Amino acid sequence: MAFYDGLFDALGLRTWCDAAESDGPMSMAQLLQQSSGQTAEQVAAAGTPLLETPFPSLDALAEACPAIIRTRDMTTGVEEAFLAVKDPLKVVLGPVTQPLSWALDGTMDLFEALPWFLLIPILLLITWYATRSIALVVFVGLAFAFMGFIDHYLYAVQTLSIIFVCTIISVVLGVPIGILMSRSNTVQRIAIPILDMLQTLPTFVYLIPLIFLFSVTESKLYGIAIILYAIVPVIRLTDLGIRLVDRDVIEAADAFGMTSRQKLLGVQIPLALPNIMAGVNQTIMMSLAMVVIASLVSAPGLGVLVLRGIRNLELGVGLVSGFCIVLLAILLDRVTKAALNRVNAAQTH
Repeated sequence: MAFYDGLFDALGLRTWCDAAESDGPMSMAQLLQQSSGQTAEQVAAAGTPLLETPFPSLDALAEACPAIIRTRDMTTGVEEAFLAVKDPLKVVLGPVTQPLSWALDGTMDLFEALPWFLLIPILLLITWYATRSIALVVFVGLAFAFMGFIDHYLYAVQTLSIIFVCTIISVVLGVPIGILMSRSNTVQRIAIPILDMLQTLPTFVYLIPLIFLFSVTESKLYGIAIILYAIVPVIRLTDLGIRLVDRDVIEAADAFGMTSRQKLLGVQIPLALPNIMAGVNQTIMMSLAMVVIASLVSAPGLGVLVLRGIRNLELGVGLVSGFCIVLLAILLDRVTKAALNRVNAAQTH
C-alpha cells in the first residue's frame, strides 16, 4: 500500500483510482521494493516514520491512485506537444530565419578571406574612430598579435564575426522593441515577463528546442540562440533610457510643436543614447558568452577549442583558449565603454 492510500480512501475516491490501471514502467521506489523482496503488505506494515513523510508529488500520489498522472507522463506530454507543432514551426521559421544563416556565413567568409594585414588595420581604425584612444588601439593590436602568434587568430576572427552579426541584429530588433515598450505601458507589462524568462533561462535550454527545429549544420541554429540570449539588455536599457528623459524637455518639445516622431528622433533617442550604448555593451558581452556555449551545436570560433579541451581533457588547450576569450571580452568591453564615454562627453558639452 502506498503512503497516501488513506487520503484517497477518506475522500471517497478509491473507486475512481482503482478504475485506472497503471501502465508503463515501474517507478524507482517500486523497483527497489521488488529487488528487496518486500511485498506491498510488508511495506505498509512497517509504516513510514513521520519525518520521512514523502512530499505529495505526482509520483507519490500516483502510487496510491493510478488515475493521477506521473511526472514522466507530464514530461512525455510536453515532448509530444512540441513534436506535434515542430513541422508547422519549421515551415514558418525556416524561410524567416534563412537570412540569418546567409548573414552569419557571409560575414564569416568575408572575415576569413581578408588577410591579417588588412583585417587587423581595419579593426585598429574602427577602434580609433570609436574611442580616439591610442592606448586602446595599441591594446587591440597587441591582443590580435598575441592570438596570431599562438595560432588562435582564425578562431578569434570566427568568434568576432559571429558577435558582429548577432550584435547588429540584436540592436536592430531590440531598439525598436525598447522604443515600443517605452511608449506603451501595456506593451511593457507584456514584454517584461518574456524578457525575465529569456534572461534567467539557463543557456543550454535555449539550444534544446532549436536542435529539433533546425539542422546542426545550419548556422542559424546557434545564431538564433545567441540573439535570444543577448537581445534582452538592449531592449531593457532602451526602454529605461527613453523613460528617463526629463519631462521638462518633453514639454519644451511639445511647446515647439514637434510631432511624436520628431520628439523621438530629435530629443528622446539622443538623450537616451548613453543607456542604449550601455545596452549594446552588455549585448556584446552576452553574445560572446553564448558563442562559447553554442560551440556545442557546431558554432565555430574559440568555443570549439574550449570544448576540445573539455572533451579530450587537454588542460593547456582549454586554458589558453579560455584566456583568449577573456582577452577578446576585455577588448570589446573597453572599446564599447570608451565609445560610450565619448557619447556622454559629447552630450555634456
